[in-house]
Amino acid sequence: MKSIYLSIVIPAYNEETNIRLGALDKVFRYLETVSYPWEVIIVDDGSSDETGALMEEFRSTNVSVIHSPHQGKASTVIAGVLAARGEIVLFTDLDQAAPIREIEKLLPWFRNNYDVVIGSRNTRREGAPLLRLVMARGFMMLRSVLLGLGDIRDTQCGFKAFKQRSARRIFQRLKLYGQRHRVEGSMVTAGFDIEVLFLARIMGYQIKEVPIEWHYVETRRVNPVKDSWQGFMDIVRIRLNAWRGLYIG
Repeated sequence: MKSIYLSIVIPAYNEETNIRLGALDKVFRYLETVSYPWEVIIVDDGSSDETGALMEEFRSTNVSVIHSPHQGKASTVIAGVLAARGEIVLFTDLDQAAPIREIEKLLPWFRNNYDVVIGSRNTRREGAPLLRLVMARGFMMLRSVLLGLGDIRDTQCGFKAFKQRSARRIFQRLKLYGQRHRVEGSMVTAGFDIEVLFLARIMGYQIKEVPIEWHYVETRRVNPVKDSWQGFMDIVRIRLNAWRGLYIG
């Protein structure tokens, strides 16, 4: 069997509607056109609708399905990334706000000695409400001041790729959401992406940010006030973890 070049990790929580509308079909139609070996790992975050059952219909030789207890997106992504076997590991959202074809903009940079290549919505976030844009600006200032990530314009885009060795080293050291108790309802974990990139930076990995196509998808999972406060507290916790030396080793 040929070694896998690209692993695609797709977390899912109550995505029945998007699956029925063909979001996963779009992913597989695209993958049928590529020349390299691939695998898809779909991780169900303890969905309460038919997401888990619908995902099983896609299971095949190169499509794995993981059913996890409901722990939030961060833990779900971590489970998928640590199970990935590909030379390059990408995690992306099921709703395809960033179309899967945008991976072709990221892959060439790995040949230029980058370890982490992330999609960026930059300042163009088609369809995003003004409040979301204001939140993004404030978040950028905080992470710049407290974590020194000011050179990365968009830490939150859910379209990030890693060399496998880099991914394993980073994701095994995450502290904020790696081991969580069960949660209730949907959970947006803004600090997860920040911690991933902060760890990549302090571990010496080369990070490349690449503009990609992205479309705003309406979701009830975002609570501007609650999520902004949680994001701020996550940044503070990352800074404190670093001062305590918890990321060393």
